[in-house]
Amino acid sequence: MKLALFADIHSNLEALQACLAHARSQGAERFAFLGDLVGYGADPAAVLDLIQTCAAEGAVVVLGNHDAAALGNLSETINDHARMAIEWTRTQLSPRHVEFLSGLPLIVHEANMTFVHASAAAPDKWIYVSDPLRAAYSLEATQASYVLSGHVHEQTLYYTGAGGRPISFVPTPGVPIPVGRHRRWLVIAGSAGQPRDGNPAACYAMLDNAHATLTYHRVPYRHIVAADKVRAAGLPERLALRLEHGD
Repeated sequence: MKLALFADIHSNLEALQACLAHARSQGAERFAFLGDLVGYGADPAAVLDLIQTCAAEGAVVVLGNHDAAALGNLSETINDHARMAIEWTRTQLSPRHVEFLSGLPLIVHEANMTFVHASAAAPDKWIYVSDPLRAAYSLEATQASYVLSGHVHEQTLYYTGAGGRPISFVPTPGVPIPVGRHRRWLVIAGSAGQPRDGNPAACYAMLDNAHATLTYHRVPYRHIVAADKVRAAGLPERLALRLEHGD
């Protein structure tokens, strides 16, 4: 089974549509949405409509911190731009959208996979898995071969080395990585809707369980259109610039 992994979509409809189309062209048979469906971008309702359709067809969907904030669980550490976007997002959501977000789990365990937005060690604490130590804590919290996550907006892979300690690896987009079950793997899919590595192209990853390979992808999309929508919605200019410059 080919499983496409999307994280940190952040209400970016153009990026989501492009990633879904690309994943389907690559033979994706199922989708997983790893949190932060909303926030920052200008199309929260349309993004949720599309993800709800995928969920009805069997996609896995977990809650992210911006999704929780849209439900009223706003962290004190959230920055001003994110706070403004969340407050605007709340005005765009219908009761059906709120019900969908309210029903999302923080973590899903399925077969040899664990799906979570941030760290499996404390899903509700929104810990950034940004180094091998935090990767180790997340891996130790589950017996799964694959921990599939987002939150960190750049594509990264951790795998267990000698002694079981995680080693970080920066993938090359489009190049399949062997991810055999003799090791354990923590996959950070990168952000579909708000990349932050200087490249505006959307991020996602594809796990091929049948062949035990993982491929990270970058997908160019109409990021200028998405940025102009942010401006038209009256959201902070910085959020539009991030889409234009990928930072």
